[in-house]
Amino acid sequence: MLYYSTNKQSPAATLEEAVVRGLAPDKGLYMPERIKTLPPAFYHNMGEMSFQEISFIVAEAFFGEDMEADILKNIVYDTLRFDVPLVRVHDSIYSLELFHGPTLAFKDVGARFMARLLGYFIRKEGRREVNVLVATSGDTGSAVANGFLDVEGIHVYVLYPKGKVSEIQEKQFTTLGKNITALEIDGTFDDCQALVKNAFMDEELNRKMALTSANSINVARFLPQAFYYFYAYAQLEKQDAAREVVICVPSGNFGNITAGLFAKRMGLPVKRFIAANNRNDIFYQYLRTGEYSPRPSVPTLANAMDVGAPSNFARVLDLYGGSHEAVCADISGAAYTDEQIRETLADVYRRHHYLLDPHGTCGYRALAEGLQAGETGVFLETAHPAKFIDRVEPIIGERVAIPDTLQRFMQGTKQSIPLPSDFVHFKRYLLNRR
Repeated sequence: MLYYSTNKQSPAATLEEAVVRGLAPDKGLYMPERIKTLPPAFYHNMGEMSFQEISFIVAEAFFGEDMEADILKNIVYDTLRFDVPLVRVHDSIYSLELFHGPTLAFKDVGARFMARLLGYFIRKEGRREVNVLVATSGDTGSAVANGFLDVEGIHVYVLYPKGKVSEIQEKQFTTLGKNITALEIDGTFDDCQALVKNAFMDEELNRKMALTSANSINVARFLPQAFYYFYAYAQLEKQDAAREVVICVPSGNFGNITAGLFAKRMGLPVKRFIAANNRNDIFYQYLRTGEYSPRPSVPTLANAMDVGAPSNFARVLDLYGGSHEAVCADISGAAYTDEQIRETLADVYRRHHYLLDPHGTCGYRALAEGLQAGETGVFLETAHPAKFIDRVEPIIGERVAIPDTLQRFMQGTKQSIPLPSDFVHFKRYLLNRR
């Protein structure tokens, strides 16, 4: 299958070219030329299938034309060595717990898949080294760093905004060493993302280094996130609760909800989506007004959603042919302040004994306020609450148990390189690293 650029100014690329490049030469994001519809029999049998079995069938629809089935199956099964259980919170509201992977965040799925796929392409082509650049507002950095750790032929540079990720999140990617380098940028997430994009556009850097991205701008990062939407529906089917399904996605850079929209195009019976924002409500304002107006992000309790210029908005527009009306037919929105997040997180814990993280809290509240009679709601609980322990504990007034996985990270020594947010310094650093 070929992949085209959302800017329509670059030649179509193969899967390997799209994955290795990350961003198209015309600065657009790659999209598959076709989205295959899965047969009705697949949906009838989903309730009896495992997460890995379901995901392999979905992966074949995306990547089966470009890879041998046994290689793709090994990548999928090795990626998904953990579960993503669907837990009923109360009434018809369910939490899809995406924090059971190695770094306790939803991005473990896409990051681990991409690491294995990129490693396969490097071995296949006999490349010496590929340099992965990734900007993070929190969980992307840890998921990518751990997904690519010790993968031969790949060096990862994680760019993160100084003082704007939680201590636990920071420790998850600054303590690894080996082929992982953490760059502490004196700026915002948007500054980090701009540095990565500018690096891809710089002719000298690309001439001297093989660069790619592991942010959700990369097709190998965001497409595998469709896997767990299918599995969520399968778990509802098993509980005889798959009726009028509404899925709410805490949204920052919009890769996650875009993967859900792809699943819907493939035939997944989702009635509609809700995109839940924090105070960085650029997409919510677009839904209300039809105007897309990026602006500098502001720090919030739900820091992984602190994005002022969501990259994957270009994919959403492309998917719907640029029609605001068509986007609004499938997606509604909501946005919440820090005070509303605190209030909801405490209330759900007190009344329903379910502990949310700040991002999942936005998703839960949007469902609780927007679910209609007869609908079943699923929100994505995107990270373990312990990753935000310094924010969650004061809200609930209790200690939060830290899983052993996180405790091991906390015992490590931080290794990071401070850099200003201007591209000149970043480029000089990369060139001197060669």
